[in-house]
Amino acid sequence: MSHRVLVIDDHPLLRRGLGQLLALEPGRGLELAGEAGSGSEGLRLAESLDPDLILLDLEMPGMSGVETLKALREAGYTTPVVVLTVSDRDEDVAETLRAGASGYLLKDMEPERLIDSLSRAVEGEVVISPALTPTLARAMNADSDSDSVGIEALTAREREILGRLARGQSNKMIARELDITAGTAKIHIRNLLRKMKLRSRVEAAVWAVRKGLG
Repeated sequence: MSHRVLVIDDHPLLRRGLGQLLALEPGRGLELAGEAGSGSEGLRLAESLDPDLILLDLEMPGMSGVETLKALREAGYTTPVVVLTVSDRDEDVAETLRAGASGYLLKDMEPERLIDSLSRAVEGEVVISPALTPTLARAMNADSDSDSVGIEALTAREREILGRLARGQSNKMIARELDITAGTAKIHIRNLLRKMKLRSRVEAAVWAVRKGLG
């Protein structure tokens, strides 16, 4: 099965390089569906192409990566969005994950590791550059908004899946262990995020870990 990727980045050479990288790894099941040089163009392409994964630059002129990400989530897109950037600042990591990113990767990572991360992201796994683990911990621990989130509205199955998110399981892993389809797992995750008023599975996972649900 092939997964379609939309790249949103204002640097043409990087977009071209990513497209060539995906083409060199056909066995990974990732193909370039389209590319955009700005956030506004990316939003239009997301609507027309309906990609399986969006790779998004953080710092772009005009509409920034965070603004683009927020617009995608507010429009109802649940497609995994992975930020690919040069910034390792705590505030950028925190703001991006709160806005609904499914991953945060640095542009200096090895191509093979990048492809591996994207392959896992399209299956619903959260992907973070290893170098950012301390940054992620600081950023999310400093975010007190999640302390007010309740789970009273969740069904028993949604609570079970929330615990599995805390353990870092992908949609495919959740589906296999619960004997449901990956599509059904995705729907449950979307519903629990809506009920908990969270933007991403990262926020849900961090909240669950802090509450001892993992």
